[in-house]
Amino acid sequence: MTRLSHWIYERSTGWVTLIGLVVFLLFTALVLPAQSSQAESYSGAVGSPDTSLYYTPQQLYRFAESYGVEGRRSYVRARLTFDIVFPLVYTLFLTTSISWLVSKAAMPKPFWRQLNLVPLAGMLFDFLENGATATVMVRYPRTTPILAGLAGVFTTIKWAFVGGSFILLFILVGLTLRNSLRKNPS
Repeated sequence: MTRLSHWIYERSTGWVTLIGLVVFLLFTALVLPAQSSQAESYSGAVGSPDTSLYYTPQQLYRFAESYGVEGRRSYVRARLTFDIVFPLVYTLFLTTSISWLVSKAAMPKPFWRQLNLVPLAGMLFDFLENGATATVMVRYPRTTPILAGLAGVFTTIKWAFVGGSFILLFILVGLTLRNSLRKNPS
C-alpha cells in the first residue's frame, strides 16, 4: 500500500490535480444531470440503491420490483457504463487532490501520506455495490440472498469512504490555506 500511495504522489503534480478537478467538474455538470434524469425516469419516487445510505435485501427487491423489466435493464446498463466511469472520475480527482494537498500542507507523518488511498477504497466498494445490485436486478424475480445482503453494506462503506475523502479534502484545503497564510502574512 505504501508503494501505491507513493506512486500516486509522484504523479499528483499541480497540473495533474488541476486536470482531475476539471474532469470532475465537467463530468458533474454535463453527464451527471442526464444520468440522474434517466435514473429518475425508471425509479420515480422509489429512489435508487446507490443514492441510499443503507438498504435491506427486502428494500433492494422492492426497488427491483418497482423498476419493472425496462427499468431494471436501464439500471444494469447504467451500472455497466456510467457507474464504472464516474467512480474513476471522482477517484482521480480525490486521490490527486488529497496527494497534492498533503504535500502542500506539509504533513510529514506516514499516516497522513497514506490518506491518499482512502478514495481508492470508496471506488472499490462502489464497484462491489454496483456488481451486487446489478446481479440482483438481472436475476429478479429470482433471489440472490448473499449479494442482496451485501449490497447495502457495500453501499454504506462506499459512502463512508467517499464522504470521508471529501471531508479530508476540505480539512487539507483549510490546513494548506492556514500554512500559506502563516508563511506570507500580509
